[in-house]
Amino acid sequence: MPTHVIEQDPSDERGTLLAFLEAQRGGLRRAVLGLTEEQAATRPSASELSLSGLLKHVVETEQSWVRRAQGLPPAVPRDESNWHESFLAGEGETIPVLLSRWEEVAAETERFLKEAPSLEDTFALPEAPWFPPSSRVSMRWVMLHLIEEVARHAGHADVIRESLDGKTAFELVAEERAASGEAQDA
Repeated sequence: MPTHVIEQDPSDERGTLLAFLEAQRGGLRRAVLGLTEEQAATRPSASELSLSGLLKHVVETEQSWVRRAQGLPPAVPRDESNWHESFLAGEGETIPVLLSRWEEVAAETERFLKEAPSLEDTFALPEAPWFPPSSRVSMRWVMLHLIEEVARHAGHADVIRESLDGKTAFELVAEERAASGEAQDA
């Protein structure tokens, strides 16, 4: 539930990067606190984005990048024809289901990245129109890309949530802390 990442050990690059990723995940998780499924599916702006759609997208995206890094195909293959579906929560993809799935994906991400022999290890990107041909990226790149991806969508989620009911990230952090019994001055 961190809102600011405090570096625990300056020599632990992986731990610091994973802490930043978790902080960004927390922003998106907070954005769906206390909403109904109908509210979470609402698209209150000119954008096609909803909170449930963003949640599905980040879960799927995190899982697909880790699977690529592991040398496995994504669990849900995406291309230009179906990429938009990653932003649409389907039948049975409720907020609790997506959050539970994300918890599992996050645990696998952390396990894999902590066990990777080196952050300099690389893997090939698949052939796709959005990747340069014959590209390779490192485990460090994947960690930074996941932080970037989740942070971008956590920002979208802040705007959508505020458009829905006026609640800002600060209010949601306070509500989350109060619900968990955490001190307000932490």
